Amino acid sequence: MKTQTQQNKNTMWQVDSWKNKTIRQQPKYPDQSALDGALNTLATLPPLVTSWEIIRLKKYLSQVAAGKRFLIQGGDCAESFDDCHSTIISNRLKVLIQMSLVIIHGCRTPVVRVGRFAGQYAKPRSADMETRDGQSLPSFRGDIVNQNTFDEASRIPNPDNMLKAYHYSAMTLNFIRALVDGGFADIRHPEYWDIAWVKHSKNADKFKDLVAKITDSVRFAEVLVGREVNNLSSVEFFTAHEALHLHYEQALTRQVPRQTGYFNLGTHFPWIGLRTNQIDSAHVELLRGIENPIGVKIGKETESDHLIDLCHTLNPNNEAGKLTLVHRFGAGNIEDNLPRLIKTVQKAELNVVWCADPMHGNTESTSNGYKTRRFENISKEVEESFRVHKDNGSHLGGVHLELTGENVTECLGGARALQEADLSRAYTTQVDPRLNYEQALELAFSIKDFYHQ
Repeated sequence: MKTQTQQNKNTMWQVDSWKNKTIRQQPKYPDQSALDGALNTLATLPPLVTSWEIIRLKKYLSQVAAGKRFLIQGGDCAESFDDCHSTIISNRLKVLIQMSLVIIHGCRTPVVRVGRFAGQYAKPRSADMETRDGQSLPSFRGDIVNQNTFDEASRIPNPDNMLKAYHYSAMTLNFIRALVDGGFADIRHPEYWDIAWVKHSKNADKFKDLVAKITDSVRFAEVLVGREVNNLSSVEFFTAHEALHLHYEQALTRQVPRQTGYFNLGTHFPWIGLRTNQIDSAHVELLRGIENPIGVKIGKETESDHLIDLCHTLNPNNEAGKLTLVHRFGAGNIEDNLPRLIKTVQKAELNVVWCADPMHGNTESTSNGYKTRRFENISKEVEESFRVHKDNGSHLGGVHLELTGENVTECLGGARALQEADLSRAYTTQVDPRLNYEQALELAFSIKDFYHQ
């Protein structure tokens, strides 16, 4: 028998009911017929992910909530069509594999790997328009909408970009699946994971020592039992992106044979940002009706009553693994804000995964005009999150990071002690600063230590 909540969900929610809610952070397309044509085409294309992959991820996330797995969610702040390149994709994959191995070995717990890729093409903006030298043009909202170049032709929202986003996502996913299924992640061949630009990194050497210990143990076990240890040649990867562009998300939200309900088949794990998590938001409306596990960003602005409403709306059956709360506060703000939200969830007996986003609350601008983040603040927020959850009888289940495998200089500090003067050397992000390989791996070793403190 269906519960009243399920009945209400089925009768009140439709795949396009978001259009009746408050719509935020959406581009204004000048040609409605072109928009309709692109959406009609998109709605007929094959899904990018499958329902059984989505269901499996939800099961894993329920284990994260129970402290039996740890979630690493990482990737680009905003993907670019130009970055759909084998080296860039494989380097990003290498970073996540290396980070997960450090945590698996150090924390003695399985890791759920979720990449911010194959769909992270839309970005929220503070204003609809951007003005430079007296000229006002539509803001850049990611490659799925328009182009970053500041001229009128580039900034007009183009619906054909949604089709490009779909195809680039498909190519990225196809390459990732080929790599992980073909032995790219085989623990017996860690040389596959080497990143060419890293020469004498302290953390790279530390990681190689760790891998040597693990592979030696594996080989000893194989000699002992007289056969190869199975299931060491591949790993599971899931995809995630902010479900920001609602037309695109609706076109990929579909019913599936032999499954109940609707699935967003454009990603395994969509999330809602802090700017669009209002209860009356069109984004909350669209995602509340799907079967995927969902993430939602929360922060110091999040009121207790609003948090309860969000949880009840996005996870009406209080299903384990369904809802991940991604908190972002900024280093030094955890003690004053997180305990209240933890106690709110505990009092209401809500099933959630707690995940720390130490990136967005620590963004600052330098004297030379760059948007950056300090590694020490990122690491501090993760450490504080572990401690506060433990002190309040809760459990931090994962981290949500913006990172890349490229030799960028976008975040200050870390192993190479990057300074403001270094930022101009390799600052290539479209929107937000990302951890490079060395900083990401250093953070993984820190997470291992924080986990045990």
